[in-house]
Amino acid sequence: MNFDLTEEQHMLADTTRDVLARKYDNTEARNKVVDTDPGWSREVWGQLAEIGILGLGTDPEESGPTEVMVVMTEIGRRLAPEPVAAAALIPGMVIAEHGSDSQRGLLDEVAAGERLLAFAHTEPGRRGATELLTRATEQGGSWTLTGRKNPVLAGDSADTLIVTAALPGGGSGLFLVDASHVTRHGYRTFDGLRGAAIALDDAPAEALGAGGDATAAIQAAVIRFQSALCAEAVGAMDESLRLTTDYLKSRKQFGVPLKTFQTLTQRAADMYVSLELARSMNYYLAVSLADGRFDPMVAARAKLQIGRSGKHIAEESIQMHGGIGVTAEYPIAHYAARLTAIEQTFGSSTDQLRYLVSKVGGYGTAVL
Repeated sequence: MNFDLTEEQHMLADTTRDVLARKYDNTEARNKVVDTDPGWSREVWGQLAEIGILGLGTDPEESGPTEVMVVMTEIGRRLAPEPVAAAALIPGMVIAEHGSDSQRGLLDEVAAGERLLAFAHTEPGRRGATELLTRATEQGGSWTLTGRKNPVLAGDSADTLIVTAALPGGGSGLFLVDASHVTRHGYRTFDGLRGAAIALDDAPAEALGAGGDATAAIQAAVIRFQSALCAEAVGAMDESLRLTTDYLKSRKQFGVPLKTFQTLTQRAADMYVSLELARSMNYYLAVSLADGRFDPMVAARAKLQIGRSGKHIAEESIQMHGGIGVTAEYPIAHYAARLTAIEQTFGSSTDQLRYLVSKVGGYGTAVL
């Protein structure tokens, strides 16, 4: 199997990297943007729209999970705060795959950067729960939703929400809700990004597509999100390792560069191994999605390895930088914070391991 990117995918990565590098060429520049409202740059958002980034994945014949992986890796590498996956790519692909013709019309505005989306699925205090507490009620052919969603990534700035809710006859449905019909409390997460707690109190909603039980579609959306997060984490780990090795080459102790100390170089080599393990699983998950295989086992394996690798690289990067590694003016602490947040989003490493353990009984016994 060929795991090399195509020429077009390399160009996509280079173009994305160039756009983000112009705005986020140093930590100070990123910190200034994160400290503003909405916590990311409208200018960069417009530039990403101009080069077609925000419309990726909505037309399977033009782009798909591999292209999303390429873009998200560059976002992680530059630590860009723009909610590309949360506000455009992932919910956009859900609408493209399951929405009606009129609902798909929203995607033109999304691709142009004029409309932001958000996937409102996670419920407070319901970590790992499969049954939704948010309820959908139908009356006279119209739907209303009642419940709470938190955290909702990019929910503070979204114009349209894709909300999951339990259906009256059983199963789970997907609904489009105008953000003006909900109560939301936006907040800043510890990694500098933004989210929201959203309250729906008989909020008018429109069933996505033909309606009905969308349990499989919801699971596929979560796996898509996990894949995007894995790719972003790989980009962040790659850059963290580069910064750390550069620091070992330039920082001197006892009159010699830190790279001359064998123990430190061995620890850096272990970081590289963790990175490559994460990169391999990231590719595995993205290629599975590209083949139309939305397997929660594959997603759990990938997310588990990315979580473990991210934790290892984040901790070692800070340790080898010393005190400067935890300052707001230096990038390593920000990469560590983002990697920690990714590990906790849509299932932590512990959650993934628990899921994998629950499936062990389904395997046969190998007899030698």
